[in-house]
Amino acid sequence: MTLTRFVAKNAFRNKRRSILTVLSIGFSLLLLTFMMTLWHAFALEDGSAESSERLIVRHRVSLAFPLPGYYREKIRAIPGVVAVVPSSWFQGVYKDQKPENFFPRFATDPDEFLKVYRDIQIPEDQVKAWQRDRQGAIVSDSLAQKYGWKLGDHVVIQGDIYPVDLELYIRGIYHGDPDPKSLYFNTKYLEESVSFIKGQAGTFGILADNPSDVSKIASAVDDMFRNSPQPTKTESEKAFGLEFVAMMGNVKAFILSICGAVLFATLLVSANTIAMSIRERTREVAVLKTLGFTKRGVLGLFVGEAVALSIVGGLMGACLGRAMVYGFEHAPQMTFFPLKMTPLIWLMALAVSALVGLLSAAIPSYHASQVNIVDGLRHIG
Repeated sequence: MTLTRFVAKNAFRNKRRSILTVLSIGFSLLLLTFMMTLWHAFALEDGSAESSERLIVRHRVSLAFPLPGYYREKIRAIPGVVAVVPSSWFQGVYKDQKPENFFPRFATDPDEFLKVYRDIQIPEDQVKAWQRDRQGAIVSDSLAQKYGWKLGDHVVIQGDIYPVDLELYIRGIYHGDPDPKSLYFNTKYLEESVSFIKGQAGTFGILADNPSDVSKIASAVDDMFRNSPQPTKTESEKAFGLEFVAMMGNVKAFILSICGAVLFATLLVSANTIAMSIRERTREVAVLKTLGFTKRGVLGLFVGEAVALSIVGGLMGACLGRAMVYGFEHAPQMTFFPLKMTPLIWLMALAVSALVGLLSAAIPSYHASQVNIVDGLRHIG
C-alpha cells in the first residue's frame, strides 16, 4: 500500500465524522467563494480594454438631476476628448412589473454612441438601419434570446416616470463583453414625445484619446462647470459603476468581514474535529512508531489526512459556489455587475481549504508525533 492510499483510507476511516467535516468545510468555502467573486466584480474587475478610456459625466448632486444638452459641445472641445454621447435612463415597464422582465433602457444618440462604446459588436447594416429610424432600437443578444426578439420586432415600453409609451422597432442586435443586457433607442424620439426633457441628458459618456488622458479630462470637465447652476462630477466608467454599490454602504468592508468570520469558523470546526480524531489514535501512533515510522512520518501522515479532507470540502464548496454565481449571473438585479468566477478564485478557494487543513492539524499532529511508544501503548481512550 502506498503512502498516498494509506492517507486517503485513514482520512475517511470514520465516514460519518469525515463526511460532516467535509460538509462543514464545503459550506464555508461556498460562502467564501461567492464573497470572493463579489469582491472581484466590485473592486478588481477592470472590464474591457476600451472601458479604461471612457468617462461618465453626471450632475454632482445626484443622478436624479439632468444636465443641459449644450454641455456636450463644450466637453467635446476639451483636448484629449475623441467623442461624447448623451445617455438618459428610461424606467418604464415591459410586459409587467416582475423582476425578470426588468432590463435597462437608455435614450442616446445613434450617430455617436458606437464611437464611444467601441467594444460593442454589431453588423454595419444594422447600425445604419438604427440611425435611419427614429423609433429604432438596438438590444443585446442575451435580451434578444431571452424574449425571442428578431430584427423588425415591435417592442412597447410603458412609461411610468415619463408620460409616454415607447413604441420601438428592433433594428439591431449587438454583442458586448461584459454583457450590458440593455436596450438603446434614439433620444430624439423621446424628446419629441416628452417636450420638457428636450435639451437635457442624464449623463454624458466620453471616449478619451488614451487612458493617460482620463484623469486630465475629468478634472477639465469638472473645472469648466464648477460654478455653473448644474455642476458636474466626472469619473471613470468603473468608478461610476461602483457608486451604485456604495449606495448599499461599505460593501468592501462587509465582504471582508464575512470572509474573515467564515475562515475563523471553519478553522475552529476543523481544528476541533481533527484534534479529537488524532487524540483517539494515540495507541495507533505508538504502533506506527513500532513499525518504523519516524516523528516526521507521523506528523506528515496526520497533516496529510487533514489537508486531504479540507481539499475535498473546498472543491465541493467551490463547485456549489459556481452554481450560486451562475444563478446570480442570470438575475435581473445583477445587470450592472455581471459576476464571473475566474480560475484564480477556484485556485484561491482550494488554497484556502488546504491552509485550513494544515493549520487545524499542525498542533495536534505535532503533539501526537512526540508521543513515545510505551506511553502510547498504555493509553486508554
